[in-house]
Amino acid sequence: MNLEELFIKENVGGWDLLIRAAVGSAGIILLSLGLIKFAEPWNWVLGLILFVALFTSITRHCLVWAIFGFNTARKK
Repeated sequence: MNLEELFIKENVGGWDLLIRAAVGSAGIILLSLGLIKFAEPWNWVLGLILFVALFTSITRHCLVWAIFGFNTARKK
């Protein structure tokens, strides 16, 4: 596996992209409004997970999926 496939090539698309964007956006909004409450360190952990989901939907690349060889993006 070369570095382009590992760090640059798009591997998120379709329903996966839609779910990541929706869950990430909605979760961050709910956390910021205080509608989701956990003990203090778990709010930060959940916020980080939701931010990563939103970020991977924006960049259309997930490093974990690249390592395991998953790809939901359309073939060109």
